[in-house]
Amino acid sequence: MTDGLTYAAAGVDTEAGDKAVELMKDAVRRTHGPEVLGGVGGFAGLYDAAALTRYRHPLLATSTDGVGTKVAIAQALDVHDTIGFDLVGMVVDDIVVVGAKPLFMTDYIACGKVVPERIADVVRGIAAACEVAGTALVGGETAEHPGLLGPDEYDVAGAATGVVEADALLGPDRVRPGDVLIGLASSGLHSNGFSLVRAVVKHAGWELDRHVDEFGRTLGEELLTPTRVYASDCLALAADDAAQVHGFTHVTGGGLAANLARVLPAGTVATVDRASWEVPAVFRAVRDLGKVPQRDLENTLNLGVGMVAIVGAEGVDAALARCEALGLPAWVLGTVEQHDPSTSIGEDLVTGTKGVHAGAVRMVGSYRG
Repeated sequence: MTDGLTYAAAGVDTEAGDKAVELMKDAVRRTHGPEVLGGVGGFAGLYDAAALTRYRHPLLATSTDGVGTKVAIAQALDVHDTIGFDLVGMVVDDIVVVGAKPLFMTDYIACGKVVPERIADVVRGIAAACEVAGTALVGGETAEHPGLLGPDEYDVAGAATGVVEADALLGPDRVRPGDVLIGLASSGLHSNGFSLVRAVVKHAGWELDRHVDEFGRTLGEELLTPTRVYASDCLALAADDAAQVHGFTHVTGGGLAANLARVLPAGTVATVDRASWEVPAVFRAVRDLGKVPQRDLENTLNLGVGMVAIVGAEGVDAALARCEALGLPAWVLGTVEQHDPSTSIGEDLVTGTKGVHAGAVRMVGSYRG
C-alpha cells in the first residue's frame, strides 16, 4: 500500500462543504439585521442582546424540531428549496404559541454526501422562511455521514430562541371559560404524519407524478406543499388589543385535539365543531385511499387547521377581521367551557397529552367533505 487513506477517500468532501456555504451565503445574509454580528462562517452565531434591555422582564423561549419523513418526498422529487419552510414553521411557530417573538435560528443538515447545490437549496428555503417569520438565521452546520446515510439522503433539524415580556406571556393562565377558538387554516399536510401518508400512497400504488384532479396538480406537488409559517401573523394578532388573544396552539404531531388540550387550564374543556370547516382534499384522499379510521386521522394530521387562536368572546370579530387583513383564512372553531366531570361519561374527550395536566377537548359533529 503506497498511499494512505484520506478523508476524501473515506467519503467526506470538505471542499464541497465550502462550496455549499458560498452558494447559500447571500440568502442567509438577507435574514440578518443590525443585531446579527460576524456574518456567515463563524464558529458561533452572534446576536446583540442589547435590545432585551428594553424589556421590563424578558422571558426567553426556545424550541427545536425537524421535518420528519417529509424529506423523503423532497428527495424522491429532487426538489429541496421548500423543505426549509417546513423546518422553520415547526420551530418558530412553537415559540409564538407563548407570544414570544422568534429572534434567531440555527439549522443542522446531516447527509450521506454533500452536493453543494442541494445543500444550498435547502438552506435557501430555510432562509426564505426565516424572512417570512422575521427571524435571523445566524448559523448552521452541514455534516457528511457516508456509510450511515445514502448519497442522496439527508435530514434537517433546527432550533430557535425568542423573547416575550413576562406580563404578555400567553397560555393556560389567561384562558377562561367563555373564550372562543379561532381556527387558522393550514396550507396542507404541513410536516406531520408523513409516515402514515407515505404508507397510504404506497398501499394505493400511486406514483408521485400522478396528476390528481382534486388537487389540481400532481400528488408529489401536493405532498410537498410548504408548511405555512404563522409567526409574524400570530404576533400581529396578539398585538391587537381588540382581538383579546389569550393563547395559541400549534397543530403538529398528535393532531388538533391533543395539541389544543395542552394549552387549556385544568378544569376546562374545549368543544370543537367538526362541521365548522371543510376538510381539504389531500386529507380526504389519505382517508379514502387508506381507509384510515377517523380517530387515527384526527390523532395524526392537522385536517386543515394549522394553528388555533384562543380569544375572549368580545374579541372574536376583531380577531377575524385582523386575520382577514393579514390574508390568513380563519373561522370560529369552537368554545371553551368549564368542565363538569360528571357529564364526561361516554364522551370522547382528549386530555392528558404530552404528560401535561391541563384541560380537555371534545370533538363534536361531522366533517364537511
